Amino acid sequence: MPAKPFVFICGPDDFLVNRLGKERYDTLAANVMDEFSREVLNGFTNNVAEVEAVVNRLREAVQTISLFGGKRVVWLKDVNFLADTVTGRAEGTLRQVEELQALLGGVNPDEVAVVVTAAPVDRRRSFVKWCEATADCTLVGDEGKEGSAALEQVALAEAEVQGVTIAPDALGLLLAKVGANPRLLVEEVRKLATYAGEAGTIAEAHVEELTPNFAEGDFFEAAEAFCSGDLKWSLAALHRHFFAGGDARPVITALQNRNRLLLQLRVLIDTDELRLGPRGLDKAGFERAAAAYGRHFGGLTEKSPFNVFTQNLWYLGKLAGTGRLPSLRRLIDNQQEFITAFAELVHRPGEQEEVLREMAVRCLAPAESRPAVLNPG
Repeated sequence: MPAKPFVFICGPDDFLVNRLGKERYDTLAANVMDEFSREVLNGFTNNVAEVEAVVNRLREAVQTISLFGGKRVVWLKDVNFLADTVTGRAEGTLRQVEELQALLGGVNPDEVAVVVTAAPVDRRRSFVKWCEATADCTLVGDEGKEGSAALEQVALAEAEVQGVTIAPDALGLLLAKVGANPRLLVEEVRKLATYAGEAGTIAEAHVEELTPNFAEGDFFEAAEAFCSGDLKWSLAALHRHFFAGGDARPVITALQNRNRLLLQLRVLIDTDELRLGPRGLDKAGFERAAAAYGRHFGGLTEKSPFNVFTQNLWYLGKLAGTGRLPSLRRLIDNQQEFITAFAELVHRPGEQEEVLREMAVRCLAPAESRPAVLNPG
């Protein structure tokens, strides 16, 4: 089978695309001893004139003959004019993309190896479809693949590069803490790998201790304590939060977000759509429920507490299994208590800690010891 004329790597995330592009370029460049036969071009553009300049630079690089003979390697990186943007849709850009296609189609891979990395791209474009059919094409982070699964592969691949392994619980906690940020995820894996040591294992305790809570600020200790059902821990966590100068509203927001997810999980579990076992939530049941009910969320696919099916499954299992999952009635009452506490803060702005402590007691204390009436302030 004849060699493909060039390498084309694309996807929605520029970090992942360029990371793989660098690996491919380094592999090809390793066989080229003459440093003047290795060239990296920047394909980032802001307007049509810059797109034309990029295509012309690539043409010069491809057509240049090596000073000492032999093969050349060229990497066109950070291409952004293949996306559905104002510049990408411009008539002048489309003409330049046709020029680019003609140029790449005529490359002789025995004389020059060309690597093109582009992010993001509009896969509806004829050029991208042509690349998929013609080039050695790799799509990084397929939009059709579940986001958390793609991120898991990023973390596991980086751990392998670093010579360590990641425990399943540690991986789930890491994804929940870092969120959908591949660059940050890779850096955290590298840091944790250094701590674990050569051929070591990154454990959940390592992530808990060393990885900050980047993902939407949702890992407040007070929220963790509240969801565990531990009143004593909740009150102590609230005291530490306010002693450090914290504000009440982010805590209430975190509690509301988690409670929304628990409400949805409670309904799915009560109706036998989903099972919660010692090892977490049933993945197959979760996928069936997502297929059956996902359409009712109005097409919402980005991570959101309003749609349980956008969440990391491990995180949901940990959230539901932190303590005994409250009844549906208790969860609804909790949500109402959060609203009441927010209204109380308006009338008692100087007593934020007291308001949240009272809220925690009403929600978590044994029924016989809860206050009969709310503090009217």
